[in-house]
Amino acid sequence: MADATDTPSGRDYRDTVFLPETPFPMRGGLPQKEPLILEQWGDLYGTLRAERQKQNAPLYVLHDGPPYANGDIHIGHALNKTLKDFVVRSRFLLGYDVDYVPGWDCHGLPIEWKIEEQFRAKGRRKDEVSKDEFRAACRDYAGKYIDLQRDQFQRLGVVGDFANRYATMDFASEAAIVAEFHKFKNSGQLYRGSKPVMWSPVERTALADAEVEYHDHVSPTIWVKFPVTGASDDHPDDLLSFRSSTPSIVIWTTTPWTIPANRAISYGPDIAYGLYEVTAMEEGLEFEPWARPGDRLIVADKLAEDVFKAAKIAAWTRVYDINPSGLETAHPLAALDSGYGFSVPLLAGDHVTDDAGTGFVHTAPGHGADDFEVWKAHGHHEVPDTVDPDGAYYPTVPLFAGLKVLETEGKKTGKFGPANGAVMEKLIEAGNLLARGRLEHSYPHSWRSKAPIIFRNTPQWFIRMDEPLKSGDTLRETALNAIDATAFHPAGGKNRIRSMVEGRPDWLVSRQRAWGTPLAMFIDKQTGQPLHDDAVDARIVAAVAEHGADVWFTAPDSDFLGAHDPARYEKVQDILDVWFDSGSTHAFTLDPRTAEHGYSGNRPAHWPADLYLEGSDQHRGWFQSSLLEGCGTRGRAPFKAVLTHGFTLDENGEKMSKSRGNTTDPLTIIKESGADILRLWVALVDYSDDQRIGKQILQTTVDAYRKLRNTVRYLLGALAGFDEAERLTDYDQFPPLEKFILHRLWELDAQVRQAYAEYRFQDVVRPVLEFCSGDLSALYFDIRKDALYCDRPDSVRRRAARTVMDEVFARLTAWLAPLTPFTMEEAWTTRFPDAGTNCARVIPETPGQWRNPAEAERWAGVETVLEVVNEALEAARRDKIIGGALDAWPTVTAPAELLAPFDGLDAAEVFRTSGAELVTGGEAVTVAVNLADHPKCARSWRRVPDVGSDPAYPDLSARDADAVRFWDQTH
Repeated sequence: MADATDTPSGRDYRDTVFLPETPFPMRGGLPQKEPLILEQWGDLYGTLRAERQKQNAPLYVLHDGPPYANGDIHIGHALNKTLKDFVVRSRFLLGYDVDYVPGWDCHGLPIEWKIEEQFRAKGRRKDEVSKDEFRAACRDYAGKYIDLQRDQFQRLGVVGDFANRYATMDFASEAAIVAEFHKFKNSGQLYRGSKPVMWSPVERTALADAEVEYHDHVSPTIWVKFPVTGASDDHPDDLLSFRSSTPSIVIWTTTPWTIPANRAISYGPDIAYGLYEVTAMEEGLEFEPWARPGDRLIVADKLAEDVFKAAKIAAWTRVYDINPSGLETAHPLAALDSGYGFSVPLLAGDHVTDDAGTGFVHTAPGHGADDFEVWKAHGHHEVPDTVDPDGAYYPTVPLFAGLKVLETEGKKTGKFGPANGAVMEKLIEAGNLLARGRLEHSYPHSWRSKAPIIFRNTPQWFIRMDEPLKSGDTLRETALNAIDATAFHPAGGKNRIRSMVEGRPDWLVSRQRAWGTPLAMFIDKQTGQPLHDDAVDARIVAAVAEHGADVWFTAPDSDFLGAHDPARYEKVQDILDVWFDSGSTHAFTLDPRTAEHGYSGNRPAHWPADLYLEGSDQHRGWFQSSLLEGCGTRGRAPFKAVLTHGFTLDENGEKMSKSRGNTTDPLTIIKESGADILRLWVALVDYSDDQRIGKQILQTTVDAYRKLRNTVRYLLGALAGFDEAERLTDYDQFPPLEKFILHRLWELDAQVRQAYAEYRFQDVVRPVLEFCSGDLSALYFDIRKDALYCDRPDSVRRRAARTVMDEVFARLTAWLAPLTPFTMEEAWTTRFPDAGTNCARVIPETPGQWRNPAEAERWAGVETVLEVVNEALEAARRDKIIGGALDAWPTVTAPAELLAPFDGLDAAEVFRTSGAELVTGGEAVTVAVNLADHPKCARSWRRVPDVGSDPAYPDLSARDADAVRFWDQTH
């Protein structure tokens, strides 16, 4: 605006200009401001629920997948909990009463290890610590991190029923988990089976599929000869006597340590096999190969050349076809110890292929699922126990007693022990090692310890997947039907979990650890079956509810058994798989939660949940255990919909690792930039895929935040003093530009509501950002500055602009409240300090009258011309032809159809120039930038013909003179 010295009258008109005024600062200062807003909110969740319940709002339930209670939160936690908060806050915004109870998973190995480390540091081994003391230490550890993570989640802005949070180690929770387990026990779905399971010697427990991941590993490979000792009558007469050389079946394996457990060889009924005689060996070798001319070997024809190449065999003769059916062999170590003197039969198996190896599969029924199944299918029932829980051979294993398969102590913990090497040396000594090598392949490791695992035969408790339930369907069938009835976001999650459930084995639910919920049941020693007695079960559940799960290990059996003779029953000491724990959480969060369940508030039942939301890895974890638990006890899934997100990578798309130094700490982001920056990053990414984060990406997020903040700040300044008396209520009075912005609000309102309803948060923030930077900042605000600053307050144009800006403010602060709640709260309370929290609002209803496609089409055309005009004005500024746009009076020439949108508009107002001429002609838009050859208004700086037309204000335009006269009269 002009200085007083610029005006002929000498008057300073700055006081008469209606410049924006607001205490809302340009810089957010979020790290300092957000904690203050959190204090002001107090029990925000309770406030929101009370408000919605007064309105009889429909209930919406998000069930929290429990994070594990150890350590500070990491970026994965921040992503997950922020997405959940988007759901909670957006459902409140859409008018729902939202039930969200944050929870924690507390049992399991990671905490056990930490506590073991603490005791070792004090010079005490785990077996020197009582189970009571050990479990108490685990409970204290988990409790510490529940409190820590709770505070960190709340600092992130997460709202929920933290006052009644759940934890799997709460007494009431443990009792509910035991009760859920009893349902499986009493329905006949539970059984004890002795078969190979994935076993972690380092953790000394069985693992479920969901606890196993695969990493590249280099294993020794061996080709082993099993001498043929017997054949049925339909084999050639000379098979066992030909040239007095005993033929051998050759197997190939990557686990030499399992050879002592071998009990059979499997073959493929449809594979072509042959008897081959070695005629020559490779020459010039640096070592003496184990094969000799005259050796007779039986292998699959398709793989014979590969086998001979590995054994350094240069030439061979195929003698004739061999049908493996009816053959028997000796164990390859039989010559060294009579303990291996049993016969090794040939068994047909559909799992055998001739894609690799020899076409024969060494079969150790105690160390492989296929091995076990084919052994059982051929009528064999005894499965040898070869390796103990610590990964060492049992004392009864000939030649190898006590040797470690996997090291479980010291610096080599998790490394393979001497067993592989010892077995290979004995095979050489016995003359039955044909060749050996090394292979890099994918090998199973524990998800938690990252140590290799083994398959090991051990008695465990399983839940049947393929036995009919009361409904007549099996648990697998019931679960697959439940998957089909569930909505998945993204949709591809359905196929992923479906394929997993289709192929999964029976659910292994027992673990041989200390810190967890027990399989609280008794086994009849005479029948081997679980005790089914409702009174016993009730006493167990009541005791756990009062004293916690520890009571199962400390109380006398008679306390539970009542009239039953304790001597007849065995108390099961195993604990439940932690996935059973977390899979049961629906039972004590979605079912009624009242004072008798240990909670301070009453909460009605709402089962199943509307949504489960976790990372995509939970298709094999929590989603699946919850699915199976719900289907097994209630006949359906405990959720109506499942939403999954990807993993967070560094800026280069690589997995984050503390050792690599490429992690991003959410607490550091909050401390340096504020929680709203982190939340805005979550809103901007496509969470359904893996996302990236780092300094550069966060800087882009900060830039986007500034655009939002500056838009809101401008609105606050422009709306200073706006009240209902000023509001323009007659839609027909709005100028075309205001009608266009109202149409955009109508359009965005539908998009935002739909996007929130479908959990597409990116489709909320990106269109709103584009609206702020495009329609508002680059078009509307720029065009309307002159009217806002210089029109008299009661003018229709200024009233229309301020009315529309009020509507924009009302919607922006609502639309963005779930995503950047701190900033929108600050903006709302800056303008309405006594109106209550912004978080309690619902999206304002948008009148259908605002829909105006014709006006949208008009302004699309206007902006096509405006873009060319702006480029011309910018060039004129660069060339110093004009100082600013108000010095210009451009002539715009364009075809009639391109100028048609300007009918009824003031082109100079649109171009932000002092004047403009529109000329029809030509084939494209051309602009001649002419100087505005008129006096300069001392107030608005426009160069227009009517400057000086009002004698009372000779240095003002007629519009400005009228505004100043109004000012003088009212001040």
